[in-house]
Amino acid sequence: MRVYLDNAATTPLDKEVFETMAPFMLEHYGNPSSIHSHGRQVRAAIEGARKTVASLINTSPAEIFFTSGGTEADNAAIICTIRSLGLQQAVTSPLEHHAVLHSFESLEKRGEVQVTMLRVSDKGELDLAHLEETLASQPRTLVSLMHANNEIGNLNDLQAIADICKKYDAVLHSDTVQTMGHYKHDVQELGLNFLVGSGHKFHGPKGVGFIYVDSAIKIHPLIQGGSQERNMRGGTENVYGIIGLAKALEIAYRDMDEHHRHIQSLKDRMIHKLREEIEDVQFNGLSAEGDKSLYTVLNVSLPASEMNEMLLFNLDINKISASGGSACTSGVDLGSHVLRAMNADMNRGNVRFSFSKYNTAEEIDYTVATLAKLYQKVTV
Repeated sequence: MRVYLDNAATTPLDKEVFETMAPFMLEHYGNPSSIHSHGRQVRAAIEGARKTVASLINTSPAEIFFTSGGTEADNAAIICTIRSLGLQQAVTSPLEHHAVLHSFESLEKRGEVQVTMLRVSDKGELDLAHLEETLASQPRTLVSLMHANNEIGNLNDLQAIADICKKYDAVLHSDTVQTMGHYKHDVQELGLNFLVGSGHKFHGPKGVGFIYVDSAIKIHPLIQGGSQERNMRGGTENVYGIIGLAKALEIAYRDMDEHHRHIQSLKDRMIHKLREEIEDVQFNGLSAEGDKSLYTVLNVSLPASEMNEMLLFNLDINKISASGGSACTSGVDLGSHVLRAMNADMNRGNVRFSFSKYNTAEEIDYTVATLAKLYQKVTV
């Protein structure tokens, strides 16, 4: 048995998605910018995909732009907004993905923006009072806060954040990469300005994503070149990637309730069995607290042990793929910036398990049994 529990990193491609993409790999190969029939056929397919994505998140196709993935989308939202709107203040949190944090770091080093980091609790909860206090003193600020954390799974109250931003005329970008395809998003209801998605996080292809840009916000492109994406992103479109992303998102919305129930049952099963089998097992952030966290992510904190130095290696030897948050044995990697920001105990074994519709109860049982065996000496 080979167990894949790293779905927050990437998910396996859905066969139905591949079948939809295949004709655009082999038969419909025209350049969508060409005016001949081959090009027009592909252009129509791209615009059909744009309409699909737009309808699923309740917006206009004119506000959807395809990118190479979530990282480019986050970069565009942050860098282009600061530069195009001339904003000099920004608010984010120390728990954000590096696509967000590194964008702000780059801008701050150039003196283009001053960034305020929100306070967070030891459970990874955002201090929204701090957000309101900050915006009250510096209106017309760019706020960038993720919908859910990719490491600890914490779900942030995006509606509450959006309401605070609206009150102070702040521009709101949310990194929704981990929730896109797993939760429904209605951009009209939320009232945010930027939202992003990445195909490979919901059983679509790698190398393609999208950004929703509120039509009220006028930004310049991040990537210069031709007039593709209505002059917002130069470069020939990743045609079959775009087709696959739209199909994957369509499937995700179609089957969301069923998949939610299935995956939540696997996560609950793992929590229960870990508590039964391993003494002093803990869970980082809010990842074990029901509706407060992603149903797809569980961040486990195992007892301090020499075993922790080789935890991921030992899991891999036992044919279990997961990802970690603790320092690696080389001493070069300082470990997860998310766990450090929460003051987590880095002497414990911190490992993230993330689930998909393809995982089974048998895989969960095997993983817990493997962990229990590895930590047997710690628990007696």
